[in-house]
Amino acid sequence: MRRIVVILLSCSLLFYEGCTTSYYKKSADKETYAVIREKGATIPNMDRHFTIEDTNIFSLELPVSTNVDETLGSDAESEREARILSLDAALEVAVHSSRVYQRTKEQLYLQALSLTLARHEYDPIFFGKGSAAYSVETEEAVAVIVDPITHLPTTAVSDNLVEQKRVAGNGSTGFDWLLKTGGRLSAAITTDFLRYLSGSPQTFTSSQVAANFVQPLWRGAGYTVAIENLTDSERNLLYAIRDFSRYRRTFSVQIATAYYGVLQNRDTVRNSYLGYQSFKKSAERTRALATEGRTKQAELARLEQQELSNQSTWISAIRTYKQALDSFKIQLGLSTDLNVILDDKELEDLKILHPDISSEEALKVALTTRLDLYNVRDKVEDSERRVKLAANGLKPQVDLVANAGLDSKPNTSGFFPAPEPNRYHWTAGLNVDLPLERKAERNVYRAALIDVRVAQGNLEQTTDEIKLEVRDGLRSLDQAKRNYEINEIAVKLGERRVEEQTLLSELGRGTAEATVSAQNDLVAAKNALTAALVGHTIARLQFWNNLGILYIKDNGQFEEVNRAID
Repeated sequence: MRRIVVILLSCSLLFYEGCTTSYYKKSADKETYAVIREKGATIPNMDRHFTIEDTNIFSLELPVSTNVDETLGSDAESEREARILSLDAALEVAVHSSRVYQRTKEQLYLQALSLTLARHEYDPIFFGKGSAAYSVETEEAVAVIVDPITHLPTTAVSDNLVEQKRVAGNGSTGFDWLLKTGGRLSAAITTDFLRYLSGSPQTFTSSQVAANFVQPLWRGAGYTVAIENLTDSERNLLYAIRDFSRYRRTFSVQIATAYYGVLQNRDTVRNSYLGYQSFKKSAERTRALATEGRTKQAELARLEQQELSNQSTWISAIRTYKQALDSFKIQLGLSTDLNVILDDKELEDLKILHPDISSEEALKVALTTRLDLYNVRDKVEDSERRVKLAANGLKPQVDLVANAGLDSKPNTSGFFPAPEPNRYHWTAGLNVDLPLERKAERNVYRAALIDVRVAQGNLEQTTDEIKLEVRDGLRSLDQAKRNYEINEIAVKLGERRVEEQTLLSELGRGTAEATVSAQNDLVAAKNALTAALVGHTIARLQFWNNLGILYIKDNGQFEEVNRAID
């Protein structure tokens, strides 16, 4: 007994020392990342250095702002010494720090992790276990007496209770193997040990080597049926990697959209401030004219009211900008306390780059490259495969069953008596389950037929939706380009009107209403021009994304297709 306990404890301690939590984590990561690399090698634009480790970097060498922008008023000083974040830097920070992006990566990792288990289920799974117990029970004493008649020894049960003490143990090791033919093979070596400690000490041991094999011959038979769980896991990971690859594009476009949105809000602040300053000058000029009696007080009051209104608009624009900047920090995964501003040069460098591609060419590219469409197409194949699997479930169950083993000599001494070749046993036969009750299987089969139609419908709908996205993307680009051209003219006209009204006011011939209208229209035209430029840029990025050809680097930065013209 003591030897059994010592051996079991020693094995447990050695196994525990070799398999700490750190070991299991490293083992899971190594296998999971290998699976992702294996599947991702064929997927365009997949992150070749995929990891879910928290790299949360903000060690980028960013320039520091030394200027104070007066258009921000009292908030300008808070941006002194702020780090200037370019679009490329923002994208790099986002892929390392964004909580949403990290969660998406973790979902992909978990999908790959489940595949490692699905694959492992078709490997021989080894086991080793054992137990040991010490037991005590009381029983009637048995004595040997001499029969007074025959004078021969005989046994007799007395009323006295005696303690019976014993130790028992058993151990087994073997494997269980799910075969890709649908069969299952298991084998084990077992040993049993029993020793009585009270009375006349006795020891009994036995051992056995046994194997068991079950192979379906009809229902559940065949490679395709047997590995369905593995096939499903393999394809689910492929779908997840495709989705992640497409998500990388969408995520970068989202970050760029938010980035330019913040810059657009900053430009609105600037335009509102300049409009407010223009009204202040107009009010001061009109106030001087009113003092000389060259204009009416009503004209002055109108300008002063508009000055206050523009001041309120300017203050509101500052608040909107600061709110957008803080929201963008959260989107990047940064603290709102971090003093960061965006690079105005990114907005200054924007220009209209209109894709030089026809609708027919764009549709052809999208239907060839869109990874989500590949997933929907493959799911049609999945549904058709499951119809065959469901049909297999309607068949009779006929299994070949066999087992064999070798036994040791019973009640022998020693720790592990070896099984003897001449002490064998084996059986072979068939287990049959006639399909007298298959209602559940019938329902699965009928549902599988419906799923085929649903999958085909999803394919048709997804194809139409992609075509709609591409065509609508081209229309949006054309609209944004025309809006930009219109607002370019509007800004020039607005500037001319303001100059004219300023000159008329200096001559005492202008009206407050005309001045207010000209200056408000100029501010609105400048805001609209920036909105059109940003809108066209975002629409262009989204268009390339809809075509599935927006290339994303490992640091999240995108690379546009060169086929574009000014």
